[in-house]
Amino acid sequence: MAPGPKPETMAAFASAKGFMPVDEGLALYAAATDAARLGLPLLEVGTYCGRSTLLLADAAREAGVVAVTVDHHRGSEEQQPGWEYHDPTVVDAEVGRMDTLPVFRRTLHKAGLEDHVVAVVGRSPQAAALWGTPLGLVFVDGGHTDEHATADYEGWAPHVADDGLLVIHDVFADPADGGQAPYRIYRRALESGAFTEVSATRSLHVLRRTAPGI
Repeated sequence: MAPGPKPETMAAFASAKGFMPVDEGLALYAAATDAARLGLPLLEVGTYCGRSTLLLADAAREAGVVAVTVDHHRGSEEQQPGWEYHDPTVVDAEVGRMDTLPVFRRTLHKAGLEDHVVAVVGRSPQAAALWGTPLGLVFVDGGHTDEHATADYEGWAPHVADDGLLVIHDVFADPADGGQAPYRIYRRALESGAFTEVSATRSLHVLRRTAPGI
């Protein structure tokens, strides 16, 4: 059995703002460790305050690769004022909008993982359009509308290297459990024939690239 994250990383994970439970986090770490053997970057779409980034960074550090995380840091749709996951403590009082970037930077700093992460601050489709490096892992955990989930999938899945991993969070087959956009891109990935499911831990699904395409 592969070793897990360092205890100090798990302590930082437990104290960081975010929504990922421990079991899904450990499944993400295991996927990152698997993918890192390819010697390629590990990329996350949807940083928020860096809770899951810590796990990718720990795996990247161990393998001598880099973790990349992409987010505009203005919050996804369900994190805006009046919605279920809104946190008023991450609103920039001067501009009146969410800004999770300072919290994210503090999260990495406290964990001693800043040197192992490249933070891309901007919108996922714009970053994906400029990207030209194969990736060992793509973790899709951004906006949960069909527009955003589809753009993340279409923008980043093509960069998953042969034998690399595509990880999708918040996949719920039953609409009563959550939004369906991540489930739809998960089904699309399987039906494309390009990806084969490796594991599922609650809502976190890990797929391996086994053929070209998306």
